[in-house]
Amino acid sequence: MAVRTAPLMPVCVLVLKERAAAETLVQDLEESGKPLIRVVLVAPEAAEGTEAGRLKAEQIDQVDLLNPSMARSRRQRSMSRWLMPFGFMAGLTFTQITTLDTFARFGAVGEALIGGLLGMGSGLMGSYAAAASVPSDNEDGVRILRNRHNERFWLLLLETPAGLEVPWQLVQKVRPQQVVRLSEL
Repeated sequence: MAVRTAPLMPVCVLVLKERAAAETLVQDLEESGKPLIRVVLVAPEAAEGTEAGRLKAEQIDQVDLLNPSMARSRRQRSMSRWLMPFGFMAGLTFTQITTLDTFARFGAVGEALIGGLLGMGSGLMGSYAAAASVPSDNEDGVRILRNRHNERFWLLLLETPAGLEVPWQLVQKVRPQQVVRLSEL
């Protein structure tokens, strides 16, 4: 039996010299009728005119796909959802199958409950350690984009529905400096 996975949402980030190119591209995409799930314009550091135009420019650390610490936090929360209950059950089981009487003064039920809570705490600590040690699929792309951001380029993140590509003919009209595809969604 084949395992079906949900299709990835195509995400690409364009590196542009000017804000006007991003505004033009977004307008052309809207006129073409191509559906976009998300359009995010990221202003370079200390850029003037971040509020002018149709698109509101955001800071790079506010965009979840371009912020490694936000991605790590998301992974940690996801891992804690299954590691904490597993840790609770493991702590409860360990307390029951061993003959250790560390918390015997709390009675049999209290001792098992404390063992479960300690296991749950271990699961929480494990989720932090695992999230910090597992790199994201987009790590290289995000590093490239953050470097371009530091070089004072505008970044335009485009996300299309699953199965649809960004219309590359329209993208090429604005002559982006670089196009980086992100795989994580």
